[in-house]
Amino acid sequence: MTDKYAVIGNPVSHSKSPLIHRIFAEQTGQDISYEAIEAPLDGFAATIERLREQGYKGCNVTVPFKFEAFGLASQPSERARAARAVNTLKFDAGEIYGDNTDGAGLVRDIEHNLGVSLKNRRVLLMGAGGAAYGVVLPLRHAGARIAIANRTAEKARQLAAAFSASGDVSGCGYDELAGQQFEAVINATSAGLTDSEIPLPTTVFAPGALAYDMMYGRETPFMKFARAHGARVSDGLGMLVEQAAEAFFIWRGVRPNTAPVMVKLREVA
Repeated sequence: MTDKYAVIGNPVSHSKSPLIHRIFAEQTGQDISYEAIEAPLDGFAATIERLREQGYKGCNVTVPFKFEAFGLASQPSERARAARAVNTLKFDAGEIYGDNTDGAGLVRDIEHNLGVSLKNRRVLLMGAGGAAYGVVLPLRHAGARIAIANRTAEKARQLAAAFSASGDVSGCGYDELAGQQFEAVINATSAGLTDSEIPLPTTVFAPGALAYDMMYGRETPFMKFARAHGARVSDGLGMLVEQAAEAFFIWRGVRPNTAPVMVKLREVA
């Protein structure tokens, strides 16, 4: 019997997840199917229940259902509880295990694929929305010292306060960054979708700093800005593939090789 999985979103037709997981399955010899399913905006819970009844083993969850998925998880992981959002569900014996693999995917891409250690490094995380919530705990577990900056400084401080127990996390507005430098600057805002500029000081990048945009498939204003000011620049394609690999491992107990998948995605982009 082929085990069935899916990615649920709205919209979802653009998702690269079916291609990624098909390559993972071929690579590891796992007998699975994986499809993209668009759930009605008011019908996510009903869609999940239908999939469970039809014998699906799990699913990925994307915009705009990650917060709702957290509410459906009867067994949320530590990462899911920290993020307050879920992007991976596993159905098992009447239980719904929920995890958030975004932060793990980000950290693995930065440390393993890009070769940048985060231990004791000053990291600037831009944004205080769901994407930022999903990565703070894994960044702290990797040893990063995190400053969170947001246009609304109070939101950055609220996010930092939510992770105060993990230590070395602070929040501020962009105007408070003057004179500070960071070894890694991560864009978790949606500014790239609208080509909006982010009001960063030109001196924010330490020598040899990594500028990482969670967006992929396009050169964002942040990436152009960072490159112009001497930073090493990366988009978020590696994070996409690595978070998928983490989900695949949760479901199948096998960790796929992500490098050839990233090569393939760059080819078809």
